[in-house]
Parts: sequence; structure tokens; C-alpha cells
Amino acid sequence: MRPQRRPSVAIPADIEDYRDETWCREETRRVDRAIDAERFIERVGFAACLTDSRKPGPSLYVAVCGRRDAVMPRNVQKDAESSHTWRLKDEVMQRGKVYYAKLARGRTMFVAPRMVPLFWAVWGVRRSEERERLSAEARAILKVLRTEWEMSTLDLREDSGVSDRKAFTKAIDELQAAMIVVPSEAVYLPKFTYIWTLGVGRFPEGLRRRVNRDRAVREIARCFLSSAGMTIPGELARVTGLSRPEAGRGNRALVAEGFATMSAPGTYKLADRGLAGGAKDEGA
Repeated sequence: MRPQRRPSVAIPADIEDYRDETWCREETRRVDRAIDAERFIERVGFAACLTDSRKPGPSLYVAVCGRRDAVMPRNVQKDAESSHTWRLKDEVMQRGKVYYAKLARGRTMFVAPRMVPLFWAVWGVRRSEERERLSAEARAILKVLRTEWEMSTLDLREDSGVSDRKAFTKAIDELQAAMIVVPSEAVYLPKFTYIWTLGVGRFPEGLRRRVNRDRAVREIARCFLSSAGMTIPGELARVTGLSRPEAGRGNRALVAEGFATMSAPGTYKLADRGLAGGAKDEGA
């Protein structure tokens, strides 16, 4: 006998309207320039890059489209909106004013500077933990980057000795998820490559600040709830990469302080819409 699935929870119309405003899912709020994208990311705290309406959470692609029902086409190369999102991603990444990398569970995300210490508290790997937590390939790549500071994919593969493409990709993803290495630029000629650098070079304060993990999880939950208006079972975990038990603890902490109400198990809503605005402070 197959296990029964829990019934999905519908998002109320007023919450969808609220998300249209905060997540730029309206034509009048469309994101068109890099500076608009940076402002959008700063407002919501963190956002996916190329997810569409089929995935929960704020997304740069959906904000570029400016509509709630945006769906990524199969042939993205010929689609104006996905191409524009990709170009904005490259420009925002190169400007380096918001954090961009492939983070927990392979999610490619933008993170506002004010949220970087909180994400680091949950997913960051400290230097004293690297030998225990990072693979030999990841450590080899990191050793080269700490000497050269910035290198292209091809040069980094060669100098690190991690020549196998699949092993290199896995190791570089590992370093991104540990919030140690970030892409700093995408170069297209003579052929496509990323330029890699150390995250601490771009966000030295955010990646060195110590924040209690429970507090960080609570503030990540606050940030999401502030822009979402309401969160349903599993939504915070799917958006951020937190485990569901930990996401639940973060949301319940918001209920305990009166920031949120719980209408049903796993369903939390802002207690006062006027409280929306992200984490309390950068070091929360």
C-alpha cells in the first residue's frame, strides 16, 4: 500500500497579491537593470536565479518577467526573458555587490550582504574544519586559489591537479556550498569560462562574523516570511536548503516572539504586515 501524500496547502489570494508586490511579479515592478536586480535581492534578502513559478520563493527570472505565472521555456537560448535574466546574472555577479554562488543542495542563489553572516552561520565551513569536511579535490583547488586569488576554470583545473572535469565540478560545487569560493565573472571569448575567487575577498565582514546557528535560522525564517507573507509546510526548507525540522524551529521562534502566527502545523503567517522587511539587523 502506497503512503498517502499530505494534501497541498493553497496560498490564499491576498498572500499571492502580497507576493506579487514583494517578489516583483507585476509588470510595473519588473526588474530590468543590474541595479534593479540588486535592489530586489536586498529587499527580499535572498533569491533564486533561474527558477520559475513552479518553484517556491523569490526568483530573479520571475522578477524579470514581471508576472506570477512565468514558466521557463524549453529553448531558453531563443527566449528574450531568460536570456536577459542570464545577462543580468552575469552583470550582478561581476559587480560583486550581492553574494552569488551555488549554495545548499545545489541551489544557485543571490544573497543580500545583510544576510551573508546568517547563511555563513548555517552552511559555512571554517578553516579549522576544512580537512575534516572538505574532499581532497576541494582542498587542492582551495590551496591554489589562496595563492593566486583568482583563476579561470581551465587554469584552476590544471594548477590544482584536478584535471577530470566531473571531479572538478563536484569539488568547486562543494567549495561554493561551503561558502568559501564564488564565481566572480563569466568570460565568453575565446570560449566560455568562469573566473573563480574567494568569497571572503568580496564579503570579508559577512564571512568572518560569528552568529549563533539558532539565531541565524530564526532570522532566515524571518526574512523569508517578511517577503512571502505566509509560509506553508516545507516551503522554507525547499527555498533555502534548511532541513524541515530546523526550518520549523526557526518559524516557531518567530511565533514565540509574536512576529508570526501559526494557523496550522507548518503554516505560519506574519502577525502584522507592517513588520515586513527582513532580518532585524545584519548581525541578528
